[in-house]
Amino acid sequence: MLSIGIDIGGTKVAAGVVDEAGTILRRLQRPTPSRSPAAVENAIVESVEELSQGLAIGAVGIGAAGWVDTEQALVRFSPHLAWRNEPLRDRLISRISVPVLVDNDANAAAWAEFRFGAGRGSRVMVCLTLGTGIGGALVINGRLFRGRYGMAGEFGHITVVPDGHWCPCGNRGCWEQYASGNSLVRDTKALLEEGSPRAQGLLDHVTDRDPAKLIGPDVTAAALDGDELAVELISDVGYWLGRGMADLAAALDPDLFVIGGGVSDAGELLLAPARSAFGRHLTGRGYRPVAEIQHARFGPNAGLIGAADLARHSITEPPGPARGFWPRRRTRRARRPIFQSFAEGFAPSADRPSPGR
Repeated sequence: MLSIGIDIGGTKVAAGVVDEAGTILRRLQRPTPSRSPAAVENAIVESVEELSQGLAIGAVGIGAAGWVDTEQALVRFSPHLAWRNEPLRDRLISRISVPVLVDNDANAAAWAEFRFGAGRGSRVMVCLTLGTGIGGALVINGRLFRGRYGMAGEFGHITVVPDGHWCPCGNRGCWEQYASGNSLVRDTKALLEEGSPRAQGLLDHVTDRDPAKLIGPDVTAAALDGDELAVELISDVGYWLGRGMADLAAALDPDLFVIGGGVSDAGELLLAPARSAFGRHLTGRGYRPVAEIQHARFGPNAGLIGAADLARHSITEPPGPARGFWPRRRTRRARRPIFQSFAEGFAPSADRPSPGR
């Protein structure tokens, strides 16, 4: 069965037709139209209509940058978009003729990496996506952990610097204010606007050499070209990434971290300092196994691949309030008749005398 996955981030909407092996057959991308929920909804419907032409589509999955309830229907809150208790699934069902599922975008990306990518075979996998903010998700023994209310994995909003930078979530000092695309752009713009001589080379990678037009990929491109300041700025993001992962390791004890999102395009310029900081701040370092840190396989396509696969799963296993995991992938064990089990409990054995002996 073919399904469509749509990844909605703070800056872009990416969508694609995905088969059961996780292969993208068609793909499109457009800027997130605005912060208006209605405009985003229209962009989703238009993407589905364009991608569906001539194909039999069985389901549509939405990876939304926000906190989604356990029914995978309601976007309760989004720090970077204007969703506030938005009934996204129900609004889309009235306009799309196949089943629709909504989940957090980081959950979708993590599911793609676990099913088809860098996370295959892991037992406890933490997936981090570094984009506008930090998306996070946890896959335990092949099951996506969503928490009691569907909001687990919001690692980007753990406080790492008390009274630090303000975050769109309403708190201060959140991890994503130090290890995300937004933090990278904020610090780079500050240097450019102050006229730092070290920052002038970066302007060659910015549209019209205008600091106001700087975006994260500009810094990454400059770093990959060898610009010393850009390398240092990405290394700073890597340092904060590693520190935060050390804290997560203390709480979750994973065997694997998978790092994706746009900032991860810097590759080892980001991951090498992250590994160094992770090892330096890991609780019990030197006396415990150390989790692997790997680059995500699917890059910017992870969210749409995972959303499509989760939508496919929802047809045979609908989501709903459960025990924190979905898909649950329960296995059934053959059960003996209760009377047989009861009788066997009192049957004589070689090391247990029978009654009356």
